[in-house]
Amino acid sequence: MNAPSAPNKIDPALYAGQPYPMGALLTKDGVNFSIFSANATRVELCLFDKPEGAQASRQIRLYHCTNQIWHIFVPDLKAGQCYGYRVDGPFEPSRGHRFNPSKLLLDPYAKAISGGVKWNPAMFSYRLGEPLEDLSRDENDNAAYMPKSVVVDPSFDWQGDH
Repeated sequence: MNAPSAPNKIDPALYAGQPYPMGALLTKDGVNFSIFSANATRVELCLFDKPEGAQASRQIRLYHCTNQIWHIFVPDLKAGQCYGYRVDGPFEPSRGHRFNPSKLLLDPYAKAISGGVKWNPAMFSYRLGEPLEDLSRDENDNAAYMPKSVVVDPSFDWQGDH
């Protein structure tokens, strides 16, 4: 897959990308990211310089959504790039919606992740000890405690293999 020819209308340095395949697809020109959400109202791709990074070095809003798949192509990214998503939408626990953009999410299609969870109250989507329990919403950022998804290079040099 090559970078789509149509630049992103908001940021001409970015491209709309493609909805498929899902996850992060490394190409010679950059990385195509795509993630499914039927009810999201906003999706941000967060890029991190280090797996243990507490702050994203770059946050990119995804404006392109095709059949409930949010997607973007980011030029010049390489294998090893750490990333996660922040997804906003309705907070209606009674309907199964618990969107919380304060929480960094792993890519469910990631082929690799870095590190492990560091347990901290910020890792919970609700306020611990709250009388409403998990019907409350915690606004603390969890990026410092969350593993990150990692872009991988799926190619393999079969040279010499018989």
